[in-house]
Amino acid sequence: MLGVSGPAAAIALPSAGGVQIAQLNIQQRVIIRVPTRPEPPERRMRWKEKDGPDCIDATALAGAQVGPDGVDLLLNGGTRLRARLSSACPALNFYSGFYVRPGRDGRICEDRDSIRTRAGGSCEIDRFRRLVPDKRDRRRR
Repeated sequence: MLGVSGPAAAIALPSAGGVQIAQLNIQQRVIIRVPTRPEPPERRMRWKEKDGPDCIDATALAGAQVGPDGVDLLLNGGTRLRARLSSACPALNFYSGFYVRPGRDGRICEDRDSIRTRAGGSCEIDRFRRLVPDKRDRRRR
């Protein structure tokens, strides 16, 4: 979404030899729609949470799965993170997908950014946890 900002889109200044000077400010706002899908029961794994990053690059986001403990984010390259939310977010289960708006730095950060449901709700990301397969899980291939 692009928009023109400022009190006037163009400000005409006195002509100097037939040349006019104008100012135009353009702002860009990016909102990413993240698709979700349930994990098939035969592939469900148990995950162990480890320390996670404070922020992730928005371009690394590949998909997500909504679960009872938060939103599992699937990143390019196979890394899996859990976004723990600051409060319950039941509207996430009603529609497949949600929106997230990265900060000006192009990253999604804990204690700063929110997951926005397609129904209009907002759920703050409390922290990220890195997920690794639980070695005690016998259901793995």
